[in-house]
Amino acid sequence: MLQLISAFQSAGFSIVFGSPADWSPHAVAMEEYGIKPVRIALNCDSFNHFVRELNPAVVMFDRFMMEEQFGWRVEAECPEAVRLLDMEDVHSLRHGRHQWLKQQTDDFIPQQLPRQYAHSELAIREVAAILRCDLTLVISEYEMQWLQQSYQVPAHQLLYSPFMLDPDCIDQTPAGFAERRHFVCIGNFRHEPNWDAVRWMRERLWPQIRKQLPDAELHIYGAYPPKKATQLHNDKLGFLVKGWAEDALEVIRGSRVMLAPLRFGAGLKGKLIDAAQTGTPVVTSSIGAEGMYNQTTAAAALVADDLQALADAAVTVYRDETLWRQSQQAALPLISERFDSLQHQRILTERLTELVADIQSHRQQGFYGMMLRHHSMKSTRYMSQWIEAKTRLAEVLARSDDEVGK
Repeated sequence: MLQLISAFQSAGFSIVFGSPADWSPHAVAMEEYGIKPVRIALNCDSFNHFVRELNPAVVMFDRFMMEEQFGWRVEAECPEAVRLLDMEDVHSLRHGRHQWLKQQTDDFIPQQLPRQYAHSELAIREVAAILRCDLTLVISEYEMQWLQQSYQVPAHQLLYSPFMLDPDCIDQTPAGFAERRHFVCIGNFRHEPNWDAVRWMRERLWPQIRKQLPDAELHIYGAYPPKKATQLHNDKLGFLVKGWAEDALEVIRGSRVMLAPLRFGAGLKGKLIDAAQTGTPVVTSSIGAEGMYNQTTAAAALVADDLQALADAAVTVYRDETLWRQSQQAALPLISERFDSLQHQRILTERLTELVADIQSHRQQGFYGMMLRHHSMKSTRYMSQWIEAKTRLAEVLARSDDEVGK
């Protein structure tokens, strides 16, 4: 989100960041970035008054749930505003893969998603939000193809917009093979793919690796570790659940291999970017590597999709210094070749400038979007208004009860 905001600011936009979430002491201090934070309410016409007065040129929704909640209000009050959807990842793809994984009985990580999981209610909602918006930012090239092939989303309504990073963030002289020890895994425990990977490593993958590397340890870092995760900590097995890392890059810099055996998920994996920044070889699944590497950088990660192949890859790169160095060298150009901020900011701002200049011509190309914004399709609007009316009625009844009590 901060990368996108920086891109918009570079294009000359002033940013107002509205959120219905409670503020957290751990949140970014937005004012320091020249961003005005504003609290907004769900299912309340106060947002209509707010956005009408603000009269923005562009509104971006952070994931499709926010578009469902606020999109119709923006259209009603600011019909000329360009509506962007930032997907983060394709939620319905991640959810469908999770449901499909639950049906598996072996240790193979499934790839091809059957139609009954792809065409879920969540997918219907998510694709509808895409079609209602003028442009959707898609973080992965794989997901660009997925949306067009699986749901026939028009290409002109999608824009590939991955991580936007400064190539100078790479460690120019990363620590070498002999200076590093052990494996590392990192990721927020509240993110289901991360928790599933930790549990699967403890039960299945790590014992296979530990048999061949009895002195190696796996250090697991991440925010919000639940009790069920900390209970997996086992010094004897070298399975060490460390929890929060004050400096994620620092702990990765001292590790020899990043383990990321994700069995489901979507989008791009920030942990693999962290590994590239620090010159740390990766062992991951096809889902983990999805949308991340090109031919030049493919050797940065050893990719496998079954238990034994993942274990063998982890042991091999941990032991083989030549292979390890080749993997490290392949990781170093990843950010400059794939995620250069200047390149992707330019593409985004050019496309946005075109839309602001002539949004009506763009919308005339999107018949399905017009259809979904038609009054007969506005179930999300009427649900929100029903909740709003119900809330007001409850407030009136509560006041009446108070008066009777007095």
